[in-house]
Amino acid sequence: MNISSMTGFSRADGSFENDMSKYSFSFEIKTVNAKGLDIKIKLPSGFEELEGEIKNQISQNFVRGTFNVFLNLQNESQNADVKINNELLDVLKNEALKIYFENEDMFSKPSPVELFKIPGVVKVADYVLDDESKILLHKAVFETLDTALQKLKDDRLKEGEKIANALLHILDEIDLKRQSVEKITQNSQENIRLKISEQIKNLVNDPNVSAERLEQEVLFYVMRADVQEEIDRLRAHVQTARDIFKNGGPVGRRLDFLCQELNRETNTLCSKSMDLEQTKIGMELKALIEQFREQVQNME
Repeated sequence: MNISSMTGFSRADGSFENDMSKYSFSFEIKTVNAKGLDIKIKLPSGFEELEGEIKNQISQNFVRGTFNVFLNLQNESQNADVKINNELLDVLKNEALKIYFENEDMFSKPSPVELFKIPGVVKVADYVLDDESKILLHKAVFETLDTALQKLKDDRLKEGEKIANALLHILDEIDLKRQSVEKITQNSQENIRLKISEQIKNLVNDPNVSAERLEQEVLFYVMRADVQEEIDRLRAHVQTARDIFKNGGPVGRRLDFLCQELNRETNTLCSKSMDLEQTKIGMELKALIEQFREQVQNME
């Protein structure tokens, strides 16, 4: 089955290096359920221009899901210009020493390494890539994105297969319940006929019931007794669902619509029921259809 879940995760690493610069980077992509395609991207400063093409590549490969895309990039170039904000460092150093001397029993001696970690103390001015190097870097980034997207596809397919198997099992249970209802209606036709005859007899003997009212009541009981149309539709919907799984591809929206149709026919079965066992099975059918619907929400 070529069926995908909307839940998945992937990571792919890449790198780029030339005479002047060296970069390592990785894509992390997490996806969860959504009604449509919702893409959220977090890029490092200076790489915002890649957002449009990243969204384009995702939309070409996926139909539904909320995508959280993270590009982590590290400049490992040896020619970066490191500058220290000595003014800020002096202020932080003096304050740290003051706190330390006033509370020597509570704190360890301040470390320069910790001070350098404070935002704004150390500034790294990266080597500015020329146009050719920038194009090559972007190409390497998108090659890594392709790898991450393929891994994500594989992960969603594996999850989709698990869910599909669970859904097919629920469909089997739904069809068994449908068969049970059909057997009940076939076996209880005589009892239903007797009930209707008794109710009509009571209406005929009631002087307050007009001929028009009698005709309406007879039609009402006859319509309630006939549930074969609903049973046939349930059978057809189950077969349609199985065909959808067999054909594969994005199935979520079609299965969600089928859930509504299955539920509609089951509600009618319950409302027409003139047998306690049929009502019980109808309620069990509704529970199964709800389980089916909940699982379908995970499908692309």
